[in-house]
This record gives sequence, structure tokens and C-alpha cells, in this order.
Amino acid sequence: MTEKVVIIGGGAAGPKTAAKLRRENPDIKIDLYTQEDIISYSACGLPYFIENIIQNPETLIMRTPEDFQKQNIDIHLKQRCLSVNTDDKTVLIQDLISGNKYEASYDILVIATGAVPVLPHIANINLKNIFTLRTIQDGINIKEKMLSSKRAVLLGGGYISIEVMEALVQNNITVTLIEKNSQILKMFDEDFSQMVTDYIIGKNPGQVTILTNEEVIAFKGNENNEVSEVITSSGKIIETDFVILGTGVRPNTDFLQGSDIKLGINNSIKVDKTLKTSKQGVYAVGDCTDNFNLVTNRYTWVPMGSTANKEGRCAAINISGGSCFFDGILNSTITKYFNLTISIIGISYREALELGFKPEFAIVTKRDKAGYMPNTGTMTLKLIADRNTQTILGIQGIGEGDVNQRINTVIPAILSKTKLESFMNLDLPYSPPYSPAIDPVLNAAQIVYHKING
Repeated sequence: MTEKVVIIGGGAAGPKTAAKLRRENPDIKIDLYTQEDIISYSACGLPYFIENIIQNPETLIMRTPEDFQKQNIDIHLKQRCLSVNTDDKTVLIQDLISGNKYEASYDILVIATGAVPVLPHIANINLKNIFTLRTIQDGINIKEKMLSSKRAVLLGGGYISIEVMEALVQNNITVTLIEKNSQILKMFDEDFSQMVTDYIIGKNPGQVTILTNEEVIAFKGNENNEVSEVITSSGKIIETDFVILGTGVRPNTDFLQGSDIKLGINNSIKVDKTLKTSKQGVYAVGDCTDNFNLVTNRYTWVPMGSTANKEGRCAAINISGGSCFFDGILNSTITKYFNLTISIIGISYREALELGFKPEFAIVTKRDKAGYMPNTGTMTLKLIADRNTQTILGIQGIGEGDVNQRINTVIPAILSKTKLESFMNLDLPYSPPYSPAIDPVLNAAQIVYHKING
């Protein structure tokens, strides 16, 4: 019988595992170790704290150590895991306050160490006022600097940079975004990425500059050792008050290098559908694990808070003797820039070609309600299907209309491999305040179907 479970990591997956495990088993001993000074918080909400939509950062904390203690779950803050010994069933921990090291034994180990920012190799990257955004303290530091600044540079054109850009623009900061690739939001096809770029520039003319195919090679500081200029490979010199690095994250698994726990994509931890690792008695959940893509049938690595919570729940059920399978992901993501919703599910047309599919697509721009209704919004959808199987591979959507509803409609169709002919005849509810007579997503499916079938 399992007597003691040790959980390493206090972001989303670790606390979720602990809470669900306690509900499943009131008697088991649970110890959670985290190198941070808080646990169980929503990192996804940090851009909205910076923007001041959320005024108190404590709002982002789901549960405190005291809340867990009431459930007889012991939380150990400022404790970093240095290594794992699966033969002795121990983890080596370092107290970050005293510096002392000690071993903690386990019957079951759950690794939930999440991800850490990728720091690019740029000269003078250690200057003051160069930030990453991963923890609540990061958000506090950025917000404090923003309130006394006029200019900022964002490195990287992913979701976080788009969300932070909105926060900065709302606070009257002039922003330059620098992306080394040919487009921002590289998970999208180029045409949709360009639509987002055009919207951002048009929304805030003169306040936002987006530079693609541009790489930062150095930062320059002032007499106070604070960043003051960003220098690019093409020779541009951009004056700034602070810099935010949105250059991606990687799995936090350095402490497993040389261990007998197998690693996969980007050094993420390889797990099966029950969240077990290659070593008996060791589970892994959240951003430190790999993911099985249900469209490509290949393993990938996509760190998402929603996935972390699902995996934590599933692992806890299995540790308690139940049966839970986490089959995989569709790479479902969504964000916004002011009133523009930006979302993708599945794979893009470009990725489908690269993976050997025979893709076809349709792009539809329509209103989200009957045209004669007030407060309608326009959306553009790109539906991608496979010519051979006539099943949906993915969908991209942007617009000020109700994009989310249309994107969500496609998810069960991808999972069930519904044929286009069946999908385009779905009996979706219709009423003028909610959709046109033929919903835009069905319209897109009709066009793809007829392109494939002549």
C-alpha cells in the first residue's frame, strides 16, 4: 500500500495532484516541495494583472499553503529538487534559504516542475530591467517598471508577447516587438499571422512596431546598469526603458539529466497515458512532460495550464488505485488582442503539408450573427481537412465576432474523425442573435468538401 507521496513542483499540476489525491485518499501522506515562495497560482493571468484588469496579484493565487495544510497536505516552500534517485526512492532537496541539502524519501513520486524561460544568448542580457514573465513576482516587477516608463521592447512573437503588448499599450507604453522568424504567431499559417499583424498595427498606429526577420544581438546599458538600447542584427538601435523576453520556455528537467527517467521532446519527461514515467513509482504531470498529438499521432511538447490540471487530476486517480487515461491533446489555444480573438486547434495547413497529409482548406469571412442584427462581429475562419480521409485536421479563427464558439464546435469532430459530409450538415442551433442561417464554420466545411469532391 502506498504510504507517502512526494510531489515536486507548485505551479498548476502539482497542487492539482495533491488536492485530488487527498480527496481520493484521506489517509495517505502527501508532501509537496517547490522552489517558489507561493504555490497554486495562475501564470496565465499575469498579463491581465500587468494591464490592471486584475488589481491584486493575490487574486491569481488559487490556494495558499494554509489551505492545503487544512487538508493535511504538507507544503515546503523555497525548496529546490537537485536530483532523483529512483533506486533508493529519494529526492535530494536544497533549502534555498539556508543552503542546506537533505534527502526526502517517497513511495510514489510525482514530478510537476513545469517549465522555465528560455534565455537567448544576447550580449549584456543581465542588465537591469530585462524581464521574463513566469511568476507572480515577475508580474509585479514588470508592472512597477511599466508605471514609470514610456517605451518597451518585447522579444518574441508568441501568445504571451501579444497579451503583454495589449497590457503595455493600455498603459500608454510605446512598444516594439522583435521576432526573429518571418511571422509572429508561428503556429498559424502565414496569411492568418499577417491578419493579426495588420490588426495590431491598425489598432494602435504609431504606438506599436512589429519587426520580423530581425534578431537582437546585444543590449546596451546606461550608467546605472539599466538597459537603454536594443541592437539588432540589421544594425537597428532601439531606445527603451525596459525589455520583456518572450522567447519561449523549456521543460524544467535539468535535475533529471543523467538519471534513469527517460526524456523526450525538448527534454520533456516521457509519460504514458496514465502519466507514468519510465520508472516504476514515478509519475510526471504538467509542463515538464511530453504530449501525444491526437491529430498527427506523434509526440510533441505544448505547455498549457489546462493540460497541467487535467494531467494532475488523472495522475492522482491512478495513484489512488483508480483508472484514468489522458489520451492526448489537440494543441487547442486561444488568446486576444483588444477585441480580436485569435485561436487555433489541430494543425495548420503548412504543418499538414510538412507531415505528409494531403490537405485542402477554405477561408470564410462572415458575421457571427444575422447581418440585420445589431452588435454583429466579423470573423475569419480557415478550416483544414485531409483529402484522403475527408476528416478535419485543424481550424484557425480570428475576428471580433464569436470565434470561440465556432472553434469549439470543431473539437469533437476532430476527435471523432467525423467526415466533412456529416460535419457540414450538423444541426447547429440557429437564431438571428446567435448566428447566420448557415453558421460560418459549416460554410467553411461545405467549401472544403466541394473543393475535394469537385
